[in-house]
Amino acid sequence: MKLGIVGLPNVGKSTLFNVLTGAGVQSAKYAFSTTERNVGVANVPDRRLDALAGMYQPKKVTPAVIEFADIPGLVCGSSKGEGLGNKFLAHIREVDAVVHVVRCFEDEDVLHVEDTIDPARDIETIDLELIFSDMELLERRIERLGKQLKVLGKSAAAELEFCRGLYAHLEEGKPARTYPLINEGLAVVNEMALLTSKPVIYVCNFGEDDFAGGPIEGHPFYKAVEGIAGRDGSQVLPICAELEAQTAELPPEERQEFLAEIGVESGGLDLLVQHSYALLGLMSFLTAGRPEVRAWTIRRGTKAPQAAGKIHSDLERGFIRAEVIAYDDLMACGSMAAAKEKGLVRLEGKEYVMRDGDVVLIRFNV
Repeated sequence: MKLGIVGLPNVGKSTLFNVLTGAGVQSAKYAFSTTERNVGVANVPDRRLDALAGMYQPKKVTPAVIEFADIPGLVCGSSKGEGLGNKFLAHIREVDAVVHVVRCFEDEDVLHVEDTIDPARDIETIDLELIFSDMELLERRIERLGKQLKVLGKSAAAELEFCRGLYAHLEEGKPARTYPLINEGLAVVNEMALLTSKPVIYVCNFGEDDFAGGPIEGHPFYKAVEGIAGRDGSQVLPICAELEAQTAELPPEERQEFLAEIGVESGGLDLLVQHSYALLGLMSFLTAGRPEVRAWTIRRGTKAPQAAGKIHSDLERGFIRAEVIAYDDLMACGSMAAAKEKGLVRLEGKEYVMRDGDVVLIRFNV
């Protein structure tokens, strides 16, 4: 699963990307310092792995990961080739969800393409470029369907009606994800990879002084973004990318002490990764043993054989059953042996739907 980090130039996208992935891409105080898309992975924080590692003392601990793409800054007119052109809009089509970084910090040394800080205006700028790009795709689709109407009949007529309705919705400046009939045309939307159909997390990037000044939720910039997100069911998360960058290399205890000293309860990056994971409908099941303790990423609703296939294709092909225990039950018992004595380890078959935090041993034969 991949998330695209988007926003205007100089909002903190590359700083955020670097802290998430450790990629070390260029970050500068001028527009378009990033000219190519960068891709990296971030570990999904999961305290359950630490607890299992304490129990099993494994040689290796492997967290789940989620992929992020740092997409160069979009500007007004990007859909028509302004700035670095619309090729970067194509990169957004490849992602499953969007992390929209919104500048909420004041800094005279970091130029803003519009000269002033206005999160609502900046969001509208990006949203309109995505909408214009989607409208262009739909125009071509509508034209093609019109020509095929006599040949394809009812199927083309139904799709044409849907596309025209969605086009009118976009004309009103509304993203595709808020179209009331979006589920009826989901196959069409997915095929076209419409930019505004993708779920969004708005990341409000504040300065360090703002974070140290009290609850950020009362800040007018945050409230403005929250109001926009509320209209289309998106999520909002405040962070300070610069602060996260300063503390990224510190040991966990020192990092927490540093944050406490400036009045910040916790950093926002772990929350961002967790929110992203949930936004995509993902969860983790766990395997544990002396060689390795590991989290495996699956979609919610995945059945046991397909989950086994995430470990190795042979496990799915030869799946017999899965030994399953809930993480909380295992921790309460203190060991797998004690859990088995209490009858808490279940044998599940091919129809079992995996749950988040299941600790699993796959039995198979090939």
